[in-house]
Amino acid sequence: MKFETRPLGRTALEVTTLGLGGATLGGNMAHLTDADSKILVLEAFNSGIRYFDTAPFYGYGRSERIVGDELRGLEDWVLSTKVGRRLRPRHGPQATDDAWRRPLPFEPYFDYSYDGVMRSYEDSLQRLGLNRIDILYIHDPDTLTHGPDLQPEMYAKAMDGAAKALEELRRNGDVKAIGLGVNEAMPIAKALDHAQWDCFLLAGRYTLLEQDPLETLFPALEAHGATVVVGGPFNSGVLVGRETWNYIDAPEEVMSRVKAIGRVCEAHNVPLAAAALKFPLAHPVVSSVIPGPRSAEELNQILEWWQADIPGSLWSDLKNEKLIPAGTPVPA
Repeated sequence: MKFETRPLGRTALEVTTLGLGGATLGGNMAHLTDADSKILVLEAFNSGIRYFDTAPFYGYGRSERIVGDELRGLEDWVLSTKVGRRLRPRHGPQATDDAWRRPLPFEPYFDYSYDGVMRSYEDSLQRLGLNRIDILYIHDPDTLTHGPDLQPEMYAKAMDGAAKALEELRRNGDVKAIGLGVNEAMPIAKALDHAQWDCFLLAGRYTLLEQDPLETLFPALEAHGATVVVGGPFNSGVLVGRETWNYIDAPEEVMSRVKAIGRVCEAHNVPLAAAALKFPLAHPVVSSVIPGPRSAEELNQILEWWQADIPGSLWSDLKNEKLIPAGTPVPA
């Protein structure tokens, strides 16, 4: 397949409009073996996908190692990883409530300091076994991760230390683009006063189900000259027929809204997931969407949804039923 590419902010770097999210490669919401994970990465590359996202946190280094092993020796890929969590050896048993399945024997700890980010960047290069990282995101300086009491302190550390480190790495040519990778729009909006950013990875907040950033964030990003990579375009599963939203059981009001959107899609003979996959890309501030398939089979299903024919009347009906705002950009 041939995917459109779009620039990241004002940089010369371009990414395919469909990318691969690497959380499942680390064992999140999936029982992937290393062999299955490597097949998934290679299948994505062979399909034409050229943008790959990972993080030290994903399987405590496992996702980075798998992505690096498969991209090594290939060309024309774009890779993002993250800083803000570092890894140290775990000497005891894995915690029983740990969400990662089959992680490497490490444990993460937060370090948003300048020195910590510089070391995290070097550690990621070695785990990946690659000589470059294109994009670095500051990972999760948000309330969902730190809670309302601790978040302001952690966020201040990220803006004071991590942001300066990323600016230096970009200035030196070590990376081409910098930003934040978060699950909330608020940290991105606040960060615009602290540095000149290129792109942001925003998971789950601009989807067929949720469009708050239309008014609260996207105009400011356009003025800043930054773009968005949309992670979690299926809202962690609820838009593909599962009942998880934001990594928890979806509340009734969310399920009701999903069912209403699904009825409109069904009336037009369009899979709900196909509409969810293509919807975010209609906004000019969005550069890419990066779902996280749990297998090569799920990747193939995503590719089928990607090629689905979606009539303009579907989007009109969603607006008429007030399931998306009237002024929302929609695919042509």
